Amino acid sequence: MADPQDVLLRMQEDLKRARQKPVKERRWIMVIDLRKCVGCSACTIACVAENKLPPGVVYRPVLDEEFGNYPNVTRRFIPRPCMQCDRPPCTPVCPVYATYKNAEGVVVVDYEQCIGCRYCITACPYAARTFDFGGFYARGTAEKAGLILGQSKAAVYEQAANFEYSVQWARRGEESPVGNVRKCHFCLHRVQGGMLPECVTTCIGRATYFGDAWDPDALVSHLVGLPNVLRLKEELGTEPRVYYLL
Repeated sequence: MADPQDVLLRMQEDLKRARQKPVKERRWIMVIDLRKCVGCSACTIACVAENKLPPGVVYRPVLDEEFGNYPNVTRRFIPRPCMQCDRPPCTPVCPVYATYKNAEGVVVVDYEQCIGCRYCITACPYAARTFDFGGFYARGTAEKAGLILGQSKAAVYEQAANFEYSVQWARRGEESPVGNVRKCHFCLHRVQGGMLPECVTTCIGRATYFGDAWDPDALVSHLVGLPNVLRLKEELGTEPRVYYLL
């Protein structure tokens, strides 16, 4: 009997099939199985590394929830990326239209347009946005070593260019994305290159799934049809694209 196919390989095939379709005929969603999440935060760390996120900027925290009544108490871990809402409360409050839903249906931020007012942070009911104040992990260590920020290897790495929204951004001085609001973007730079989001590939428990909800053969299409699926704060009418399995 052949071994069952790894879900990553299946999702890779789903992704390849979805990318052959016109943009308007696909719907990217994420499904997170809370029964499999062990709270290791590997997805959080992988996201930080993939996007070279500075101190204070986290795209995918893992919340730790304790529930039940003694002695029947247990814990649940809840990864919380941006919900990529179809009706996002964050976009209409932006005074300069720097955040919007792109053709892929993903809520994005135009760093060159963003003025750092942070209205969108307040408007997001999921606390899924953070602000880039321009900090560096290596700043203190470089100063203690008598070096100027930018000379140490750690500082050079932090200032190296990374891809977000298919654009290279280098954090130097006060240039973007310093002074901008930042958030999860479903790793669009990877998806557009035919790769799954970094958090999906890193999850040790295979608890995170990604794909095209409008593909009936896709794994995510099957998962969102299960009776134990839910979305956070659905009552707000935000129509989030991140689903959870209980």
